[in-house]
Amino acid sequence: MSALLGCGVVLLSACSSMPVSGDVRPVGGGSQPGDSQVQVYAVAPRDNATPNEIVDGFLESMTSDDSKFMTTRKYLTRKAASTWKPSAFTTVLAKAPNRSDRPLNDSDPGVTELAYTLTGEKVAMVDGQSAYQPLAPTEYNETLHLVRENGPEGKEWRIDVVPDGLLLGQSDFRRLYRSVDKYYFAAGRTVGQSTLVADPVYLRSRTDPVTGMDTVTQAVRSLLAGPTDWLRPVVRSRFPAGTTLKKDVTSLAPDDRNVLRIPLDKKADGAGQSSCRMMASQVLYTLRDLTSARIEQVQLLRSDDSQLCVLEADQAEEFAPDGSSSGPDSQYYIDAKGHVERIPGSTKGSGVPEPVSGPFGDGLRMGEVGVARDEQSAAAVSRDRTSLYVSSIVSDGELSPALVTSRAKKQNDRLSAPSWDGRGDLWVADRDPHRPRLLRIPGGTGEPQEVAVPSLAGNRIEALRLSTDGVRIALLVNQGDGRRTLKIGRIERHGAGEPQPLSVVDLRQAAPQLTDVTAMSWSGRSRLVVVGKEEGGVQQVRYVQADGSTPASGVLPGLNEVSSIAAADDEQLPLMAATRNDGIVKLSPGDNWQTVVKEGTSLVYPG
Repeated sequence: MSALLGCGVVLLSACSSMPVSGDVRPVGGGSQPGDSQVQVYAVAPRDNATPNEIVDGFLESMTSDDSKFMTTRKYLTRKAASTWKPSAFTTVLAKAPNRSDRPLNDSDPGVTELAYTLTGEKVAMVDGQSAYQPLAPTEYNETLHLVRENGPEGKEWRIDVVPDGLLLGQSDFRRLYRSVDKYYFAAGRTVGQSTLVADPVYLRSRTDPVTGMDTVTQAVRSLLAGPTDWLRPVVRSRFPAGTTLKKDVTSLAPDDRNVLRIPLDKKADGAGQSSCRMMASQVLYTLRDLTSARIEQVQLLRSDDSQLCVLEADQAEEFAPDGSSSGPDSQYYIDAKGHVERIPGSTKGSGVPEPVSGPFGDGLRMGEVGVARDEQSAAAVSRDRTSLYVSSIVSDGELSPALVTSRAKKQNDRLSAPSWDGRGDLWVADRDPHRPRLLRIPGGTGEPQEVAVPSLAGNRIEALRLSTDGVRIALLVNQGDGRRTLKIGRIERHGAGEPQPLSVVDLRQAAPQLTDVTAMSWSGRSRLVVVGKEEGGVQQVRYVQADGSTPASGVLPGLNEVSSIAAADDEQLPLMAATRNDGIVKLSPGDNWQTVVKEGTSLVYPG
C-alpha cells in the first residue's frame, strides 16, 4: 500500500508480497481513522496475481472511494462483476475480515477453482435504506469462490461467487460513513402543531461511489426517498410521493449568500405554498450539520427551474424538532429534605438552587420528579414510590389526590420516575410484578391509560424517558437476570379522539455493547447519554445514537456511582448527573465534571 497523505490520497494495492502458508489472517483495509480528508483509491490486480492477492485486493478495494466500484469489480469474473450489488447493504465487523490462507502452488494449471472462507465478528448491518441496525456480536462466515478466467495475458484468477453488499471493519466504516439525521413530521398532528422527528441514516462521508453524489446531495436524495421502515408508521413527509431530484444532479452547495437551491422533478411542481414551506424546513434541518456555513435560505425549484417556494432559516423555527428555537435550560432535582428545587436558567448549570413554588417545594417528601417541558407543572413520585402526583411549580396551592397508585409490596417494584413528552402527556411505569403497566396520563391531568408493549416479552420496564417529538420512548428493561438493557420503542397511536389507544412497538437495542445500563437520558434529537457497564468492565458514561450506533468519540470522562443522568435537547447545555458520593455534578462542553450541589437526587431537565 502506498500512502500519499500530502495529496490526500491513499492507494490500495494487491501487488505486495502475500504469505503462502498459515491458517487465517486479517485483511487490513486502507483506513486512516480520524482523517476524513483522506481519499482512498483502489488499485487493479496485477498480472498473474495469486488467489491470495485477488481476495486481499478485493476486500481492501471495498474500503476505497472507487467510482462505481469499477476497479473493485476487476477482481471479479466478468459475469460476477455485472451482477454484484455493492449498495444492497453493508455488513460491519468488529475488525477487518479474516480470510483462510492457502499454501498452494498457484502456477499449477491443474487447479482451476478455489474457495476462501471469510470470518469475523458481525456487529451491525446497514440496509438498503441506509438505516443502521446493531447486532449482538455473532459469527460472520461467508465464502468467496475463485476460478481461472481467460484474460488478455492468459488464464487469471478471479472471484466468481461473491455475496452482495460491502464488508467493512468498524474503523473503515467510521472513516467512510457518517450519521445524518433526516427529518419528517410527526403523524397525527395538525399543521399548527407539526413538529419534526429525526430519522438517522448512515451516508458516505464524501462522494458515494455508486451515485457519484456528495454528502449533501445524498442526504437530500435520502430525505426524498422517505423515512426508514422503522420510523415510517409514525411520521409523514410533506414531499409528494415519488418526488426525486432533477436528473443528473450530483452536487448541491450553498452559494456565496448561503442560499441553497434544490431542483426537483415534476412530481413536486404542483405543491402548494404551505406544503412547500414544510418541505423546505425538512431540507433545512436535515442539512444543518452537513455544510461548513449555515444555510440561510432554501429555494425549492420546479422541474423547469422556476421557483416553487423560499424559506429563510429563521422561518423554519416554527417546525423546530424540540418544539422551540431555545428549549428550557433549567435543571430540577430532589433535595435532602425530599423537596423539588430548581437550578434556574443558566447555560452553565451553575445558578443558585431555589425551591419551586407549590406543594412540591415545601410539602410531602418526594422521591422522583419529572418536569413538564413548559416548566409550569411537574409530576412527582412519593418517597416510598407508591403514589404519583401532579402540581403547579409556579403558583401555590393544595396538593391534588394521587393520579396513579402502585400496590406492589416492595418499594423498588413500585412507580418509576415520570417523564413528559412533547405533546404535554405524562408517562410512568408501575413495576408491580403482579401487574406491570406502562401508563400515559393525557395532558398530565386526565385518566391514566394503559399502553400496550407487545414486544416486551414478559420483561419489566424499570425506567423510561420520552423524546421531545413524542413518537419515541427510551426504556430500561429488566431482562430477568437483574441486568437492564436500553431499548427504543416507537409510539403508535390508533384512531382519533381521547383517550386515543396507544402502543409501544418494535423495541430495538440502543446500547448492545453495554450488558447493564443503570441510567439514561435523551441528549439531542436522536442521541442518548447512558450510564452502564460492558461485560466485565467498570461503570462508564457514554453517548449512543437512537439507532444503536456508537459515535467514535462517545465515551465521556469517568464518573463513579452515578444514580441518574440528565441532558437537554440543546447539546450545548451541560450534562448533569446525580452521584452517590459527589452530589450533583455537571459536565460542560470541553470541561471536566464539577460539583454543583452536595446533596440531591432525581436530577432532570424538563421532559
